[in-house]
Amino acid sequence: MLKVGDKMPSFEVLDQDGNTVKSEDFIGKGKKTVIYFYPKDNTSGCTAEACSIRDNYDALIAAGYNVVGVSKDSAASHTGFRAKHGLPFRLLSDSSREMHEAFGAIGEKKMYGKTVLGTLRRTFIFSEDGILERIIEKVDTKNAAKQILEA
Repeated sequence: MLKVGDKMPSFEVLDQDGNTVKSEDFIGKGKKTVIYFYPKDNTSGCTAEACSIRDNYDALIAAGYNVVGVSKDSAASHTGFRAKHGLPFRLLSDSSREMHEAFGAIGEKKMYGKTVLGTLRRTFIFSEDGILERIIEKVDTKNAAKQILEA
C-alpha cells in the first residue's frame, strides 16, 4: 500500500483508445495527477463517481489537476463508458491488475455478504513531481470531485 510521501509507482497500461500510458507521462509535466481506481464501467457507483468528476472537470483543471480513472475493464469497455457519459478524461485499462497491486487498490471487500478479492475504490493525488500527497480511501461517489478539491 502506498503512503503519503511515496513516489508514483511505475506502470504501463493502455487507455480507452489503445494508446500506451506510462507513469512517466504524468511526472514533471507541471500538473498534479489524480489517479482514481474504480471497480467497473457502467455500474451505478462507478458512473456516479465518473459523472461527479465530469461535472466538475473544469474546476479540477483550473486547480491544476490531470485526472485519469483506472479499472480492470478493457479499452473497448472504456470507450463505450466514456462516450455514453461524455467523460472528458482518460480511462486506463489494467486487465493484468499490476497497476492495482502497485497502488494498493486491490484487496478483500464485502460484496453481497461474501468476502471477495476486488478493486478497492481509492483516489490517489500526486504532486507535479510524482510524490503522493493524499489518498482518499472512503470515496463518496456522488461527491468525488469535491473530495479531490478539498485538498
